[in-house]
Amino acid sequence: MTQAENRPASVGGRILTPHGWVRGYLHVDAGTGSIGHIIADDAAPDDRLVLPGFIDLHVHGAGGTDIMEGGDAARRVARLHARHGTTTLLGTTMTAPPEQIDRALHGLAAAIAAPDPDAAQVLGVHLEGPFLNCARLGAQPPLVTTGSIEVVRRWHAIAPIRVLTLAPEVPGHLALIPQLAALGIRVQAGHSAGTYADGVAALEAGLAGFTHLFNGMSGMDHRAPGIAAAALAHGEFAEIIPDLRHVQPGALHAALRAIPRLYAVTDATAATGMPDGEYMLGSQRVLKCAGCVRLVLGDSLAGSALTMDQALRNLVDIGLTLEDASHRVTRFPAEYLGLQDRGRLVPGQRADLVVLGTDLQIRQVVIAGHALNPAEGNHAPVFS
Repeated sequence: MTQAENRPASVGGRILTPHGWVRGYLHVDAGTGSIGHIIADDAAPDDRLVLPGFIDLHVHGAGGTDIMEGGDAARRVARLHARHGTTTLLGTTMTAPPEQIDRALHGLAAAIAAPDPDAAQVLGVHLEGPFLNCARLGAQPPLVTTGSIEVVRRWHAIAPIRVLTLAPEVPGHLALIPQLAALGIRVQAGHSAGTYADGVAALEAGLAGFTHLFNGMSGMDHRAPGIAAAALAHGEFAEIIPDLRHVQPGALHAALRAIPRLYAVTDATAATGMPDGEYMLGSQRVLKCAGCVRLVLGDSLAGSALTMDQALRNLVDIGLTLEDASHRVTRFPAEYLGLQDRGRLVPGQRADLVVLGTDLQIRQVVIAGHALNPAEGNHAPVFS
């Protein structure tokens, strides 16, 4: 099937628009790969739910492949995540020697420059490390360094860094935040042992968000509040891993109530979409077992095996409406990055769509107007 033949004329069902649900048909402009118009029609299928494509800003791997491998790793990772409804992602690095980060960035740059129609669009880089606190490494290796604007500029020239995680309490990092923001990079606090005051100071300096909230950071002790407390008290945006293992539902609800635009990420590793066994996360061996991914040495949680469609279902399972859950995997991450062309189903936006059944299982994925080949793992197309 050619790419032209894989462009749907319209998608029918219950369509989630910024103004609520509309039963009808969403028409795709085949020439531009954008949404043409949406027409209400009570005769449209009632058993199909049409959502914006999922946007995942924290992805280390999938399908046995790790972003740090470089080469075509990013394309392979993006193909697997597309089968689970992710239409846009950020390839995420690990703390590593500079030459290994260079290799990963060159691989990501190639994926950015030549998008694969059957893969999620790799929009840029989430640089997670090496500007972290060695006291809160989690699954990151002990290769942290102090941040340098010269180093970031060099990496940014290889592949666009959209998000950068750092520990704001490390000497020199507070002054680095506005310099990074001036480059258009969204700076997040993570792998941090900072105090509440450190978090507030970072927000005042231009900190934009928080990396995998509650994990890899000082917490919410009522007498010694840390970075998580600053996020809950003052954060507008934060990412969270809703696999129900990194964060239990009670803490998730607290964060949902406190942070207006809390959004979901997978923190997915090479173990995603694979059977139980050993995989690599950067230079470290991890073990997938019973849905969790842990370091082989140390037993710390080491990313996840989560996909965005399961993240959506988990949010609904703990009590969110489907509309609210959808915003947290689509609209809010788009708004966080300042993306104007995706995250909502309105005319003129990229036709990035996910079609679900009433069981919230994937029925089809459309990326920039291109229907993902059913052979890649989706059910038969549901387009007219």
